[in-house]
Amino acid sequence: MSDSTVPKIVLLPGDGIGPEIAAAVVEVLERLGDFEFDTRLMGGCSIDESGVALTDEVLEACKASDAVLLGAVGGPKWDTTDPDAPRPEQGLLGLRAGMGLFANLRPVRPVPALADASPLREEIIRGTDLLVVRELTGGIYFGKRGRDGDTAYDTCEYSVAEVERIARVGFAAARRGVTSVDKANVLESSRLWRETVNRVHQEEFPNVILDHLLVDNAAMQLVAEPSKFDVILTENLFGDILSDEAAMITGSIGLLPSASLGEDGLPGLFEPVHGSAPDIAGQGIANPFAMFLSAAMMLRHGLSMPDQASALESSVDRAVADGIRTRDLGGQATTAEATEAVLTRLD
Repeated sequence: MSDSTVPKIVLLPGDGIGPEIAAAVVEVLERLGDFEFDTRLMGGCSIDESGVALTDEVLEACKASDAVLLGAVGGPKWDTTDPDAPRPEQGLLGLRAGMGLFANLRPVRPVPALADASPLREEIIRGTDLLVVRELTGGIYFGKRGRDGDTAYDTCEYSVAEVERIARVGFAAARRGVTSVDKANVLESSRLWRETVNRVHQEEFPNVILDHLLVDNAAMQLVAEPSKFDVILTENLFGDILSDEAAMITGSIGLLPSASLGEDGLPGLFEPVHGSAPDIAGQGIANPFAMFLSAAMMLRHGLSMPDQASALESSVDRAVADGIRTRDLGGQATTAEATEAVLTRLD
């Protein structure tokens, strides 16, 4: 952590539209307070520069910061099926593991002004305000993997301690209840997951309502009746899939932020849910709203600045309500125009 009274933010613009939305969020944050920004390479741009998606130097800078703000990584330039070739996504996995970021939080709250943008009917999404709590550093993404002749394998592993700590995050975030998602009818790792979640619930959070859903049923319920969910607690692979499914409830992935947190006192990583959108990179038309909302999550969860977080969230909501739409939202506003609309409402 930084010892400075001015929060030190490591900014990782990344690839595609990342640098454009990173520049926009710096402009907005500078209107809200004093911050020290340390801009570094991560992702495909780091592969081009140094041959790896995340250097040790950048990881150490992130660990020494107060918070890390990421734009986006990846693109077709670095797509490969060669298991030995570096990939931009390895930078994200390296950050999560190196910084101990085990809890990913993805809030999903449709903006009323954009209800018609959702692929679901307005009466289905009305009242939806849920949080996906995804375990980030265990499971199949971090288990043993390899190839043996013409066979490939990926191993899903979880320890009791890993499940306990993510369960505590989910229960602590709940307002009404927690839905724990697993595949306990088939997978042994899911049976351990369910047993551990049940025990943490009984011993530490008995007043929180807990129910369990198999992941296939959860995927169906999420589009059938999303408003019934409060906190969805799940492991890495299932959380990756369900959080993107939940994202589309809003009608645009361009409005969704996320936070990845570790133990108390350690810096978190904050990033939009959307990808690097290389097809529109450099055109000045990227939607910066999810980046702004990710910065709001950073202010609230990473820097203990809840008033500034609320001001930023309110400004984004009002800009959208007043008709500011980038192309992905059905409008023609540029990145600069969307940014100026938020700045105006902050003032």
